[in-house]
Amino acid sequence: MFVQVIQGQVADAERAHAALDQWARDLAPGATGWLGSTAGVTDDGRFIALARFESEEAARRNSDRPEQDRWWSETARLFSSEPTFKDSSDVIPDVVGDPDTAGFVQVMQGQGTDSDRARELMSQDSTAWADFRPDIVGSIVAAHEGGAYTMAIYFTSEEAAREGERKEPPAELKAQMEEMDALSVGVPEFFDLKQPWLYSPR
Repeated sequence: MFVQVIQGQVADAERAHAALDQWARDLAPGATGWLGSTAGVTDDGRFIALARFESEEAARRNSDRPEQDRWWSETARLFSSEPTFKDSSDVIPDVVGDPDTAGFVQVMQGQGTDSDRARELMSQDSTAWADFRPDIVGSIVAAHEGGAYTMAIYFTSEEAAREGERKEPPAELKAQMEEMDALSVGVPEFFDLKQPWLYSPR
């Protein structure tokens, strides 16, 4: 899987939403290899989107389409500054339900000191995690250069997510969480998408 992360500041979330709706309606049918997109705008106007493709080649083919170029030329005007792009072919999806039913998505961006160990920790005790946090229906992690990452977590609702955050984890899961925190460099940036825009091929 290949993920492209697009982000920037927008003044009008509804216009950005309409632009992505238009892409899903008019351009998605011709985007061979597109697997879906997650996007949204935070309360303070930060836009972020994760577009998933079967491969980097599929993403490049989409970018090279004239209709894609026209759509992006219009959409880019919605950003108050130049949007940024981060690509990743190092992607870890973890689906326990249907992420397209999520009522709340939290995207985290940060940096770690040992991506291999972090990957090992995330693959452990998946059943125990599913039992402990039934509010999580899936996640996806895209690794970037220098240990940086973008992680989207899909929740049934924001209320359920906040309640889950307050729960005390079992000892073995708490140990994993503490080790993950120890691998982190600095403080991650959070994007709370209270009204996530979720798209999948029809």
